[in-house]
Amino acid sequence: MSKWSSKTNPGNHFEDFQIGQKIIHPTPRTITEGDKALYQALYPVRNSLYSSVPFAEQCGLNASPINDMMVFHIVFGKTVPDVSLNAVANLGYAEVRFFRFVYTGDTLRSESKVIGLKENSNHKSGIVWIKTTGYNQNDEIVLSYIRWVMVLKKSEEIALLQPIIPTFEKEVMPSSLVIPNGLHFTNYGFQLAGEKFRLSDYSPGETINHVDGVTLEEAEHMMATRLWQNTARVHFDATYSRNEQRLIYGGHLISMARALTFNGLANAQCVAAINSGSHVNPCYAGNTVRAWSEIIDIHDLQNSGMGAIRIKTSVTKGEPGRLKDESGKYEKDILLDMDYWCLAPV
Repeated sequence: MSKWSSKTNPGNHFEDFQIGQKIIHPTPRTITEGDKALYQALYPVRNSLYSSVPFAEQCGLNASPINDMMVFHIVFGKTVPDVSLNAVANLGYAEVRFFRFVYTGDTLRSESKVIGLKENSNHKSGIVWIKTTGYNQNDEIVLSYIRWVMVLKKSEEIALLQPIIPTFEKEVMPSSLVIPNGLHFTNYGFQLAGEKFRLSDYSPGETINHVDGVTLEEAEHMMATRLWQNTARVHFDATYSRNEQRLIYGGHLISMARALTFNGLANAQCVAAINSGSHVNPCYAGNTVRAWSEIIDIHDLQNSGMGAIRIKTSVTKGEPGRLKDESGKYEKDILLDMDYWCLAPV
């Protein structure tokens, strides 16, 4: 057999990353109504702001925006060929900030910077921390976040003697949350939104069982991963996994969790920031997932009839309610643990 051409992209391994390295990710993505409809079909999303143009107009907008988690997936998906094509697992997120709404017809692109590196003790993989920024066609920042991912090495030779682990904020302060341009809840339609609960109806420490469960399907998570143009091998190639099962993209689980929280948190209309997020255990097709949330904090923004509610949502393939064992370790059925701020009417 003749030698293969070197024109294809094998993806970066741990040794290929350097602190301070800047990566401009191809390719920009123009969002269509078809993309939005597919998102609504894949997830049981019912938040009125993203579902109804008249409701969005009542909240001061000219159109219904693109779901914030869909924006996250698209910006994230751009980074995969350069950052996590050879990933073992995506481990977590921090300092996720949403700065402005995105609408049909907008074009998104991504840039990343390597901010941390740590080789694992088995010398087969290492952890890469990156900070990613998503821009629209006007070069305005729509989203930024930090994430860390475990990436395979080319060889087991020691590549990094001294780990460089970045520091970052454990939470986004409510005073720094950005209210998207034009948005207000002064004429909020509670009946059309689906629930009567205002910000003042929630209390820190309150826990909400979102009741509904969803069984994750192979076809749906594969379609979703393609929709976000996420090319990580663990999500597509069954032979790449030890158990020959395709790992479900963590963002698919995040969107499913966010949709499940509608039952009890329907008026937490849009995500303003994610303080932290951890993919605790692997998730596969056939798992039935359920979610519960704890209210961490509420904050009246004293602006436009809205406030911020801080929510910790946990997703399990078992029974809701138990997050960690007596030693402080996550229970084996926990799949996702996410702490985030939403905007809600006061």
